Amino acid sequence: MSALTVAVIATAGFSPFHFSVPCILFGQAMPEPGLFRVEICAEKPGVVFSDIGLSINVEHGLEQLDVADIIIVPYWNHPEERPSQALLDKLISVWQRGAEVVGLCLGTYVLAYSGLLDQHRAATHWEYEKDFTERFPAVHLDNNSLYTSDERLITSAGTAAGIDCCLNIIREHYGSAIANRVARRMVVPPYREGGQAQFIERPVPVSTRDSKMNELMEYLRRNLDKPHDLDSLARFVSMSRRTLTRHFIKATGTTIGEWLNAERLQRSQELLETTDSSIESISGMVGFQSPISFRQSFKARFSVSPSEWRRAFRGPAPVDQQKAREKARPSVS
Repeated sequence: MSALTVAVIATAGFSPFHFSVPCILFGQAMPEPGLFRVEICAEKPGVVFSDIGLSINVEHGLEQLDVADIIIVPYWNHPEERPSQALLDKLISVWQRGAEVVGLCLGTYVLAYSGLLDQHRAATHWEYEKDFTERFPAVHLDNNSLYTSDERLITSAGTAAGIDCCLNIIREHYGSAIANRVARRMVVPPYREGGQAQFIERPVPVSTRDSKMNELMEYLRRNLDKPHDLDSLARFVSMSRRTLTRHFIKATGTTIGEWLNAERLQRSQELLETTDSSIESISGMVGFQSPISFRQSFKARFSVSPSEWRRAFRGPAPVDQQKAREKARPSVS
């Protein structure tokens, strides 16, 4: 079986990290030769500068894409700018002849500008979710997946998710054994559980222009561990249930129940990251009726369990250095 040609496109203002990911994974990280051949190309051969001033000298133009099996756009420095029509037309033609077209991180924008992603699933960096969906309403953006693959159109979420995406491409072509060997050489997990949801910042409204609603939200934050119902909250702000509901939605854009659930989950994240409290204790501290309902709500929101969140964002428990030294000190008989 002949090597598959991977064409990596260098664009003006490219990100050295994003650019290096496919070059390394399909190149020197390969455990054996002859699986992939990496070619670097640009719309105009010559020196291409990165977004931090580094530069590379590119020999090949876009004609190199005509003989590639996999074409990768690792980044796009200006999401608000439409790429040249020459690049977009070339991506369309190579996909139509059967090649795989890949957009890593903001490289997904280039595929979207070409129209290739219309009516297809795609992923990009979570910070650009709103901008992307407004620019490309015909694309089915998956704001949780680390990467997507839909009819030879492959896209990834931000930054390090490009590694996950490239590993999956290797897995699809040569199986898990080869992909796992590459992952070991890169010292990264061969497959990551969860998705972007665990990294997305979704701030809960802290204050509004409505002083009554601000007072209510502050009261709820101080009493997350207590049960609340609409009647008692309406009495707290001296409003009817209907008036309270209307005012709260107008002020925050969400219902009291949704806001309270988000606030409880946000507080639970802080406790998981900064305390040694058990999952059961944290569940009660933030006001969930049971550890089961807490775990279910947490997993539904972040696609990982509370325990997985703690491992990912806190790391291993700190070692008590003094106890470690005492344990290592030889005893005197």
